[in-house]
Amino acid sequence: MKKMTIDGNTAASHVAYAFSEVAAIYPITPSSPMAEVADEWATAGRVNMFGQKLRLAEMQSEGGAAGAVHGSLSAGALTTTYTASQGLLLMIPNMYKIAGELLPTVFHVSARAIAAHSLNIFGDHQDVMACRQTGFAMLASGSVQEVMDLALVAHLSTLKAKVPFLHFFDGFRTSHEVSKIDVIDYDEMKALVDMKDIDDFKSRALNPEHPIQKGTAQNGDTYFQNRETANKYYLATPAIVQEMMDKVSKLTGRNYHLFDYCGAPDAENVVVIMGSGADAMEETINRMNKEGHKVGLVKVRLYRPFVSDAFVAALPKTCKKIAVLDRTKEPGSLGEPLYLDVCSALFEKGISKIKVVGGRYGLGSKEFNPSMCYAVYKNLEAKEPKNHFTVGIYDDLTNTSLDFSEKYDAAPEGAISCKFYGLGSDGTVGANKDSIKIIGDHTDMYAQAYFFYDSKKSGGITVSHLRFGKTPIQSSYLIDSADFIACHNPSYITRSDMLSDD
Repeated sequence: MKKMTIDGNTAASHVAYAFSEVAAIYPITPSSPMAEVADEWATAGRVNMFGQKLRLAEMQSEGGAAGAVHGSLSAGALTTTYTASQGLLLMIPNMYKIAGELLPTVFHVSARAIAAHSLNIFGDHQDVMACRQTGFAMLASGSVQEVMDLALVAHLSTLKAKVPFLHFFDGFRTSHEVSKIDVIDYDEMKALVDMKDIDDFKSRALNPEHPIQKGTAQNGDTYFQNRETANKYYLATPAIVQEMMDKVSKLTGRNYHLFDYCGAPDAENVVVIMGSGADAMEETINRMNKEGHKVGLVKVRLYRPFVSDAFVAALPKTCKKIAVLDRTKEPGSLGEPLYLDVCSALFEKGISKIKVVGGRYGLGSKEFNPSMCYAVYKNLEAKEPKNHFTVGIYDDLTNTSLDFSEKYDAAPEGAISCKFYGLGSDGTVGANKDSIKIIGDHTDMYAQAYFFYDSKKSGGITVSHLRFGKTPIQSSYLIDSADFIACHNPSYITRSDMLSDD
């Protein structure tokens, strides 16, 4: 295992390349670099853990890519794909088939907003939440390091469970964040693989030497019964995922569970969240608990199948109130998906003493920082906390929003923060990527870089956010208090107040 400074897309593609013989692709922002870097590796002659070059096929649409994945899996080739947003939605019909036929695969998704009233190329969970009924298991990563570790968990788990996996992480915030992480070598990965699982998958391939019946049409007399035969595979999946998490934890020293709790052991107010917002939330509770609050956080790892027992076991016995944060919106629903799952889990276990409220945050890569995290906990401290709230915006139409005007700085001391203002394609972003990789790869410091673009990209404003220091960096949000500011376009000085965030 070696340390490298890479982004989330590269981390996911590194693992997918190791486990895959074929990748059927169609590029869509912000997932495109996963396929792009895999193509570069294949062209350069890089081999997977089996000593083969990955075979990539670029189709004419995401629907075509999903169809090619289904066909390739049916033929017995270990296959993957990478996608997001409307591209993922175009794959849903094939996802039902892949799951129904118990074909092991991992789709890596840089979760992105769906075009509703407008197009948005940035991150939230609207796309992956539209797939929770397909039969794919769903595993969430919250940082670049987690992408590396949990992508490995997903590939190991799908081979053992036969249930396909959707491994997702926040578009741009995690997919494009550059961070110094431990990179797992292919030899280390291969040592965790049970080759019998791969042999079993290959034995089910379409082959004229041992024909099987597949792709039938069934009437009402048999369809229902056959649909239920998958139950035992889904019931077994959570234990398999935990087994693989334990294997990866033993290898890396980083512990993972279906639901991970952090915070005060006697916390009364707890937030439930998944994705990159969990790191900002953990930073916030670390400071709040030092100040005497009793707060906690549950990070959701395995979202589907949702395991009520594991969720309830992760909660502290002292918990009185829960705020569930969803990075999606479902108009007309009684609540967003994760909120409803938490309510159902508590109801199923006969727990009625815990008050549960739900809220939305971060749609379209809307900022989610410690001031907003703090506002969520302040809401929980109220006698009657606001339910179905929003945080990060001020909604003056339906008055759903929480007040987050109180600035709360939770970043650990000692980290250096730098902001660079540039013009799209002027070289600022490229130079800063090089700078942070030099710091990360050639010093013992932790390093992180994130690049804000407007959707015009070339010709639009860019702001590079660089952090580095002696302690791990969990700040999954833009720098709002910089130690150093650079302006690479003189006209910005008269057009905007670059010091206003400080």
